[in-house]
Amino acid sequence: MTRTKIVLIVVVGLFVILQLIPLNQTNPPIIQDASTPSDIKTILKTSCYDCHSNETEWPWYSRIAPGSFLITRDVIEGRKHLNFSEFSEMDVFDSTDIADEMIEVLEEGEMPILPYLLLHPNASLSDSQTKALMDWAKTLYSE
Repeated sequence: MTRTKIVLIVVVGLFVILQLIPLNQTNPPIIQDASTPSDIKTILKTSCYDCHSNETEWPWYSRIAPGSFLITRDVIEGRKHLNFSEFSEMDVFDSTDIADEMIEVLEEGEMPILPYLLLHPNASLSDSQTKALMDWAKTLYSE
């Protein structure tokens, strides 16, 4: 057997083995969804909920390694930072911190993240959507 065939067999074998590693791609129960105006809810569901809620839509490619590892990690990290499905559990200090963080990442154009946008171009935020989200985030200071 040639060296190329051996390398190819090893790579395919590793790819197959990676598919056998179980990942937790579940959606926990929704404790209480964020109470928002309908226009804000639409923006959040389109651009944020896949990583920042318990309503993640797991497309077929999210189950194919090695991409499945990256997608699962991003959702877990996203839910840790902000989970709109557990919004009622925040106290006033948490909501102020969340508002500050949301405004900062929106001002910097850090969200949604580029890898997500490459697969979900409709999740890109327009200037008016960004402003609307920032204005809504400012209302969290008074809650």
